[in-house]
Amino acid sequence: MKIKTRILLSYLLVFGTGFYFLVYWVLGDLRLRYLESVEEVLVDQSQLWAELAGQLMSDGALDVDWLHRVYDAAYARELAADIYGFRKTAVDTGLYITDPNGRVIFDARQRANEGADFSQWRDVYLTLRGEYGARSTRLDRHDPLSNVLHVAAPVRVDGETRGVLTVLKSTRSINQFMQSAKADVIRVGVMAAVGVMMVSYLAVSWLTHPIARLTQYANDVREGRRAALPPMDNSEIGTMGRAFESMREALEGRRYVEQYIQTFTHEVKSPLAAIQGAAELLAEPMRDAQRQRFVTNIRNESERIERIVERLLQLAAVENLKALDQMERFALKPMAQSLLEGLRALTLKKTLQVHNRIPEHLTVRGDRFLLKQGLANLLQNAVDFSPSGGTLQIASRQSGAWIDIFIDDDGPGVPDYAHHKIFNRFFSLPRPGTDKKSTGLGLNFVQEVAALHQGRIQLINRDRGGCRGILRLPA
Repeated sequence: MKIKTRILLSYLLVFGTGFYFLVYWVLGDLRLRYLESVEEVLVDQSQLWAELAGQLMSDGALDVDWLHRVYDAAYARELAADIYGFRKTAVDTGLYITDPNGRVIFDARQRANEGADFSQWRDVYLTLRGEYGARSTRLDRHDPLSNVLHVAAPVRVDGETRGVLTVLKSTRSINQFMQSAKADVIRVGVMAAVGVMMVSYLAVSWLTHPIARLTQYANDVREGRRAALPPMDNSEIGTMGRAFESMREALEGRRYVEQYIQTFTHEVKSPLAAIQGAAELLAEPMRDAQRQRFVTNIRNESERIERIVERLLQLAAVENLKALDQMERFALKPMAQSLLEGLRALTLKKTLQVHNRIPEHLTVRGDRFLLKQGLANLLQNAVDFSPSGGTLQIASRQSGAWIDIFIDDDGPGVPDYAHHKIFNRFFSLPRPGTDKKSTGLGLNFVQEVAALHQGRIQLINRDRGGCRGILRLPA
């Protein structure tokens, strides 16, 4: 599992667990808060009605019939109250009054209760003892939402407790408020969860993006592609990336030196042996013609060693470049024409037909010097492998985001066995007619130049004979 996925899942697990318990607690606590607010209102009502009942009792016995007429008229009223989306159509508050012994003398809703003994109900019992009396009782013991709240207050006449007045209210309206509030909480919770998930994904992406870039850099280095360390901040990941870069440079430097020493020793061993053999033979008496031949061999092998050293220096300079510093846009055709003019003596000697078919308007962006050196190597190879009287052509074409430069010759093409190693350092094919080999560094140099320009080089055999070199560069 990717570290990005792990971080995201861990974050969502922690947040989801906390968010679940928060919503669970809010929904569970919401009903209690509603009940508390309703109970607080009932406390005020019970105190006001108890004071009124005490005033009525001070003038004589409580007029129960009058109270029934008042409440019956109130219950008969048709209401049209819109309370935050909840429509209230009738009065649902009840009331009953007991004497000092807890026996009911008035019940607004259930007259059958008048005369019943309520002295053991908590609201009446506690109030008669001078305490706060309240209770919650289910109308249906199987229905947890059928509770009725009861809040009582003492009825006093001249400072003497003459009974208890209890105000009661069903919680069914509270349940409707609760359902609406729960729906709102859940809806807002879902929206918040989606928002948090999106922000979490962006945050995790921001955190893991440097790791992804560092991983891509490591993969490029492993596969041998030219890669520069991506920009890093000063975090631990940035420090780790710079440590990777330092380690890579140290390892590549050691391997680079080892490879160059090995390859240079291998390539120089043959011409040195030839020079040594010729020098030993020159110490012996011989005819002037034979002596001149050995001197010529020494000169040729010395020049070969010099070419190898020069090419190695050029290649080392290119390979050590991590990025191009001098990028400019220039016309491609004049550069190609200049290179062809430099090869004019060789093309005339082979009577080659040379064509520069690069469009006048086509421009490329890159390091002018390195691209010129790369094209020079490709054109030199094309001339070397072209037969006398053949055709050499350089052309180009822009295709989308790329510019392809084609160099065609009529030579023998690349043998099947050489396709996979034609760009290897020091690998070279014998030139037609002479069987001589080059240093084997030219195509490797072109490959490095193409990589520096984020492009590529390819050699393919044409169907009608000959070879085509394709240098692809970003447009």
